[in-house]
Amino acid sequence: MSSAPRRGRSLLPAVLALVLQLVVVYAPSGGGVAPFPNFDKLVHLTVFALPVLFALLARLPLVPVVTLMALHAPVSEVVQATLLPHRSGDPWDAVADLTGVALGVLVARAVVTVRTPGREADHLRGR
Repeated sequence: MSSAPRRGRSLLPAVLALVLQLVVVYAPSGGGVAPFPNFDKLVHLTVFALPVLFALLARLPLVPVVTLMALHAPVSEVVQATLLPHRSGDPWDAVADLTGVALGVLVARAVVTVRTPGREADHLRGR
């Protein structure tokens, strides 16, 4: 099997996680009661960590993935605050988003190191 079909399949989780992120960040909120205080921060952390994690596990390069996702964090809050009447921007959500980006990188590094020690993890070192 060539690497192109394998790459395509391995990108599917990253694409699905990115779609989930866009829905969570930009769709009207459900308005339900959160199960605990600051639950939304956990959601923000998660929806930013998952696309980063799955993109890096699909062997996409570290610097572009992290750069795009780190830029998206504050931009998404500005968009919510200024362009989406059903949403509000929150600087602490951006902090949770950026923490999620960092967590995604750390988990990807741990997974790759355990699965394939050595040069396989070079793409996670920005090389």
